[in-house]
Amino acid sequence: MSDVTYLLKWDEVGERTYETGVKMGVLYNIDQNNAYSTGVAWNGLTKVSEKPTGGEATDLYADDTKYLSMLSLEKFEASIEAYTYPPEFEKCDGSATLTDGVTIGQQTRETFGLCYRTTLGNDTRGNDYGYKLHLIYGCKAQPSEKGYETINDSPSAITFSWEIKTTPVNVTGFKPTASLTIDSTKVDPDSLADLEAILYGTPAGTGTEAIPARLPLPDEVKSILT
Repeated sequence: MSDVTYLLKWDEVGERTYETGVKMGVLYNIDQNNAYSTGVAWNGLTKVSEKPTGGEATDLYADDTKYLSMLSLEKFEASIEAYTYPPEFEKCDGSATLTDGVTIGQQTRETFGLCYRTTLGNDTRGNDYGYKLHLIYGCKAQPSEKGYETINDSPSAITFSWEIKTTPVNVTGFKPTASLTIDSTKVDPDSLADLEAILYGTPAGTGTEAIPARLPLPDEVKSILT
């Protein structure tokens, strides 16, 4: 059999990409104006699992045959695992300070936003190929299990975890969404730097004040990157 040449090519050099890791987590609390302001670094973030749900088909029948399939509304859920969390997350976890050093639980859980970064790699540049920014809106943390174990000859740190449900935010020209992903290999580097200055904040400089980190909504993200 003679060799056949195809239009499609597989595993070309530089096209063997992968995604890995999670780092640079940022928590954004909601302020009195319902804006995601004053972001804080989330240290010890170990895992974020995105769990889109819904979008299930319901078959309808007529005239003794399948008439059509209707899809249920899609929802975005996630889970977060971490060795620790910023103090600002306590009110999102249903905790409140009774007095200095005393915390109580079972309080109202506040809405928050989240940003984290994953690494993009390929076969030629490894983990230096690029990265993705993940922005999550309208998050509500559900109560989760906390397991405390005795210290033994195989020590390990306690891992906290939360199940997250979201409420989508509006996007001009599209259905509301609770998640947004930015691929550094496909957007303008200068525009991406402008966006990251907003997401992570900027320190004070000569004659300028520090600008706190905040989470822009999708429409603003679009305007920055275009």
